[in-house]
Amino acid sequence: MSPFLIDCIGYAGLVINLYSMSTKGEYKLRLISLIANLIYILYGALISASPIIVGCTIAVFLHGYHIKRLRINKNSNG
Repeated sequence: MSPFLIDCIGYAGLVINLYSMSTKGEYKLRLISLIANLIYILYGALISASPIIVGCTIAVFLHGYHIKRLRINKNSNG
């Protein structure tokens, strides 16, 4: 894969992550951040950057946990 394409994947993750910070509501923020972190994991794998892979994998699990918690709370309240 070309370095340009790899950089585009990294920038896509960055743009999606920045967009998530402009959203309203915790659920939407966490869902979009989870997607951004999945893209960062791919980017980290392509550039062989273990710290990016590890950090973003942890973030995916944390966002997933909180998304599940938010869904359970929404279902029990409504």
